[in-house]
Amino acid sequence: MKNPNIVILGAGYGGIMTAVKLQKSLGVNEANVTLVNKHSYHYQTTWLHENAAGTLHHDRTRIQIKDVINTSKINFIQDSVTEIKPDEKKVILENGDLSYDYLVIGLGFEAATFGIPGLKEHAFTIGSINQARLIRQHIEYNFAKYNNEADKKQERLNIVVGGAGFTGIEFVGELANRVPELCKEYDVPRENVRIINVEAAPTALPGFDPELVEYAMNSLEARGVEFKIGAMIKEVTENKLVFEKDEQREEIPTNTVVWAAGVRGNSIVENAGFESNRGRTPVSDELRPKGYDDVFIVGDCALLFNEETERPYPPTAQIAIQQAEHTAANLTKLVRGDNHLEPFKPDLKGTVASLGHDDAIGVVFDDKKLFGWSASAMKKVIDNRYLMKLGGPGLVMKKGKLNFFH
Repeated sequence: MKNPNIVILGAGYGGIMTAVKLQKSLGVNEANVTLVNKHSYHYQTTWLHENAAGTLHHDRTRIQIKDVINTSKINFIQDSVTEIKPDEKKVILENGDLSYDYLVIGLGFEAATFGIPGLKEHAFTIGSINQARLIRQHIEYNFAKYNNEADKKQERLNIVVGGAGFTGIEFVGELANRVPELCKEYDVPRENVRIINVEAAPTALPGFDPELVEYAMNSLEARGVEFKIGAMIKEVTENKLVFEKDEQREEIPTNTVVWAAGVRGNSIVENAGFESNRGRTPVSDELRPKGYDDVFIVGDCALLFNEETERPYPPTAQIAIQQAEHTAANLTKLVRGDNHLEPFKPDLKGTVASLGHDDAIGVVFDDKKLFGWSASAMKKVIDNRYLMKLGGPGLVMKKGKLNFFH
């Protein structure tokens, strides 16, 4: 009997954790496991806003795959996935193709622009190391340029962030810390710089506890962030953003629009013929799409309903990691001939949103609210716990956030 081929697509939270767990649970001669990823590294998506603002160097955020994957147990292929053919049990890569007996899809998210004119062409998104680096350099370039022009352009110093959800709020928190440093470096008066957060919903951080939302907004406003809530972005051009609030149109002159208001699952998954809703595929309790018992979907591409709220679970790193651990356990069963798979039930330990260096808000352990430093410390604990799971104490020492009093 030949060993089954398990192919894992993507080394985001879901993909890499599935691989790490499988290398522990399966012997070399039980299955052939292949991990495919575009880059040689895994990166912490939840830290990208810090890289984009320039408050954390991007090398801290990336982890070389070979540092956490045992390549004598798992075959790592650096390549891009172009197509999935589930009916042929095949994956097409840019430089070849792979056949599988079991497939794990963890291809992550893409920005959803909701058809807003000019957004795709003129706005930045925080979706990868390269995008984050581009945002950081673009902001610095505009600061550097400001004093080198006889005709001072305010649009160079207006930074607009679309969306006051999780990513948007975390990003403006980092910008609020970074802007005073940039002002000092480039001789720009702080009062000339505007950080503007535009949100279509009637509140920032929709779905968060109102008391925590109020704390977050007060903290950010005290550091110079302006909020435009209940404001729909209508258009983005090279040097302005147009929004509508209370049936009035307003323009903000700006060279820097960062879109943090919407994600969808990877379109490769949608194009593979699975049932799909904005690139996210509904999955069963075992995380399998309808009609394909040999495919598991984890992370941003999986649409899993919470029966209590009758809404999908949000696509968070926490859920992706749990789905990965669960999928690895179920795959180990299947490889060993046990077809009784365990249903997946997320164990949500809470949510913490960072507001900059030592400030955050969160809800943990059954609705305990955290504010300020204690929430910020909890965020670091969560980040370090993930690194511990991924690569043990060595990885925590190398990449972890150990500066609890900064």
